[in-house]
Amino acid sequence: MSRSDDMERVDKLLARSFGVANGHLLVAGLDIDDLAATYGTPLFVYDRARVEAQLNTLNQVLPDSFDLFYSIKANPNASILRYLHAAGCGLEIASAGEFHQALAAGCPAERIIFAGPGKTMDELELVVSSGIGEIHAESQTEIERLAEVCDRLERSVHVALRVNPSEEVAGGAMRMGGTSSPFGIDEEALEDALARLLAHERLTFAGIHLFTGTQILDHEILAAQYRRGIEIGRRASKQAARALMTIDFGGGLGVPYFPGEEAINLQGLGQELAALMAEIADDPAFAGTRFVLEPGRFLVGEAGVYVSRITDVKVSRDKKFLIMDGGMHHHLAASGNLGMVIKRNFPAAVATKLDVAERETVDIVGPLCTPLDTVGRSVALPPAEIGDLVAIFQSGAYARAASPLGFLSHRSPPEVWADDGAHTLIRRRGDSADYLLDQPDFS
Repeated sequence: MSRSDDMERVDKLLARSFGVANGHLLVAGLDIDDLAATYGTPLFVYDRARVEAQLNTLNQVLPDSFDLFYSIKANPNASILRYLHAAGCGLEIASAGEFHQALAAGCPAERIIFAGPGKTMDELELVVSSGIGEIHAESQTEIERLAEVCDRLERSVHVALRVNPSEEVAGGAMRMGGTSSPFGIDEEALEDALARLLAHERLTFAGIHLFTGTQILDHEILAAQYRRGIEIGRRASKQAARALMTIDFGGGLGVPYFPGEEAINLQGLGQELAALMAEIADDPAFAGTRFVLEPGRFLVGEAGVYVSRITDVKVSRDKKFLIMDGGMHHHLAASGNLGMVIKRNFPAAVATKLDVAERETVDIVGPLCTPLDTVGRSVALPPAEIGDLVAIFQSGAYARAASPLGFLSHRSPPEVWADDGAHTLIRRRGDSADYLLDQPDFS
């Protein structure tokens, strides 16, 4: 079989982000076989240098008026949160659990913003009483709940309104605006929602949050979305009779997973943003405004590798299967069961045979009792044997954290921080007993 798109994608990743020695994958200079021997399989490995490179590259193209808040949902590991906070990022949360994680990572409450639909009264009380930096209201009900909480606690809070725009700016792998949506306040209801917010003395109107899609690789689409946010923000500023404190453009910056996808043109994005900032430089609506981006996947996606060991090689009716000790329960996204309409393969390789040119077509499957547990379909790989390691790349975001770890009570995978030849266990391997409480005596 000729060299395929599958291996071409892997070759690009190896050249850009990793290394190879004696046919073995190197992560931060560490042999993946040695890491697997030390920590067992399956496991996740994260390269600190890749996180730093993505952060630095993004910071270099952003205007000075922009501020980064890492979206915890992408990967909430405490070491990642501490690293990104120390590097200057605020943290964006979507639950009380993530708020506690952010505080535990050393991030002060005032550098945390809270977005997401369905916030409970308990969550609002927690973050308001703790002095959170900003809350993004997603409904008129939430505005009233916030006012009630603030009056009861005798506290004030900065509130931005998340807006579901009336017109979609096309693009992205997942639409989150421009249609009927649980996310945000419909643009046509914004005037009424803002009037309600302004009527409450303890709610300080901060600005607008506009987030209409995710996994966007076209910088012109992002720029068009940002311009839409500026238009909406200008109207809100006029109604409030004050300059906006913040405009939050959300996340949306993607990473290339599949054939035909290329990394976003950050230089082009930087030029678009510089032009946009020049256009509004004298606009009183944006005097002193801070512009917020919430990257998650972009910062940590490429840094992560999921590593699993082949436990069986099986041929069934002329199709060959590589059966691994890990799968969908650790990496739901790679199985195609996390919002993917058409199953496409994440970049994958036999991590201990990167110097083997021969190819065969196989399916890569996990140990679960469901045909959904397939992390690679018709993948061109070197002939593999029991005991070989398989690496699934682009696994730093929405992998372990977005997976059904408790399914079939398999042990959850550990996470390892790799840093310039050194490695540290940053989450231990979980046992099925972790999911159980003390049981009543039925004897």
